[in-house]
Amino acid sequence: CLFKEFSSTSSTTAGGTVTSRVTSKEREKEKDLLNHEDLAGDRGMMDDIFDETYREKEGPKPPLRYVWRNIILMSLLHLGALFALTLIPSAKIQTLAWALLCFVVSALGITAGSHRLWSHRSYKATLPLRIFLTIANSMAFQNDIYEWVRDHRVHHKFSETDADPHNAMRGFFFSHIGWLLVRKHPDVIEKGQKLDLSDIKADKVVMFQRRYYKPSVVLLCFTLPSVVPWYFWDESIIISFFIPAILRYTLGLNCTWLVNSAAHMFGNRPYDQNINPRENPLVSLGAIGEGFHNYHHTFPYDYSTSEFGWRFNLTTAFIDLMCLLGLASDRKKVSKEVILARKLRTGDGSHKSG
Repeated sequence: CLFKEFSSTSSTTAGGTVTSRVTSKEREKEKDLLNHEDLAGDRGMMDDIFDETYREKEGPKPPLRYVWRNIILMSLLHLGALFALTLIPSAKIQTLAWALLCFVVSALGITAGSHRLWSHRSYKATLPLRIFLTIANSMAFQNDIYEWVRDHRVHHKFSETDADPHNAMRGFFFSHIGWLLVRKHPDVIEKGQKLDLSDIKADKVVMFQRRYYKPSVVLLCFTLPSVVPWYFWDESIIISFFIPAILRYTLGLNCTWLVNSAAHMFGNRPYDQNINPRENPLVSLGAIGEGFHNYHHTFPYDYSTSEFGWRFNLTTAFIDLMCLLGLASDRKKVSKEVILARKLRTGDGSHKSG
């Protein structure tokens, strides 16, 4: 299983910036665009590349419209998770291990599945792997793959603008959970409808999940995690429900949300200091590899979302293992020359201090 490393044409373009400093901003943008088009074109898409032509509409912002159903359900969910914390001392070790396994599997459904595979097409997966990632994605219960991909591509294409579903410029709370508690900004809906999602619509596994998403969530996110400890090692039904289902699900949600909030606000920017996303190793620990966010928004087509391989990045290790087993292929990787050139040209200089 080989890497598809982007270096030949793009490293010549970007590499020139190592020895000769570019004085024209337009020329810098052109070089970046050439690099992006090379890499994005290889995947047959440009919808996760930032659109510099977008302009926010002038005038007052639309009023907030609260989604009270979501507010009530999220409040109850987090109260349930707090109650679950009090049950941990009473839980059997097998139950805690099972909850951790469910957390990792469901996280992979987001990170290796809806994010790196379907949103960014940064590697290819065989049918058995796509089925597994779809099952894991339903266990995660963070919207079906089709909707997740649509919102995430809009997030990259219009990052930190009104068309970004979880625009971090609206504050930590909004980008973390608030965006799910109010109606979407009209620009999010408008731009989302214009995306090319033909690749997602053509994936029968994804569309099958979309068709049966609600029953799949009931079965995989709540029923299965609860039944296994109760049936196989006689755990109490209360603990079986609140720890592997409710607490695990709540932690999974918040670890994903931290990528939208904390990783857009706290950390350094060694690759591009002109964008908001940051490198945040703590977020990477919780989100199994998704906290190297300055790198990811600079090079969204890299399957590892980081230049550091497996470091704080369980998802990259998983994809590499799947490649070794013949279940994945065509991993997209940005060359070290291109990365270094970009650090020198647009980074904040923090790479020099490690």
